[in-house]
Amino acid sequence: MQIGVETSRAVENKRVFVVDSDEITRAALQFMLHDENETHELASLEDVFAKSGEWKPDLILLGMAIVRAKSTAVFGEIAARVPAAKVLVVADSAADALAQTCLKSGAHGILTKPLTVESVRRKVDALLGRLNAPLIPLQVMTGRAKL
Repeated sequence: MQIGVETSRAVENKRVFVVDSDEITRAALQFMLHDENETHELASLEDVFAKSGEWKPDLILLGMAIVRAKSTAVFGEIAARVPAAKVLVVADSAADALAQTCLKSGAHGILTKPLTVESVRRKVDALLGRLNAPLIPLQVMTGRAKL
């Protein structure tokens, strides 16, 4: 099922790795993103590094549980092993002290809960360099206007 998918995005083949120890969050994010991106669910950073040998991700969505387990040193490791990938941390709040430390340690942004299709796609699109041009509705006039 494709929800509000722009055709140009569906064929441009941006690769997103969703990495979280929480299976439900991984599945939700994968569902929200799979229509417009090649999206893969992974449970660990080791899986990311193994898979990125063949399939280089453009963006990694990283759950805070993984950061808590491995420390913010993960950002240096990701930068060294998958240098082209941007990292977006998935946090309960942007005001969370660890989330703010992630930004200082190399994360490119914070994706906050509650996760909605619109907010997730907007943030992912921004980090992937997709700019949305505002749509300007045009009114088609028929006949001649009377003055």
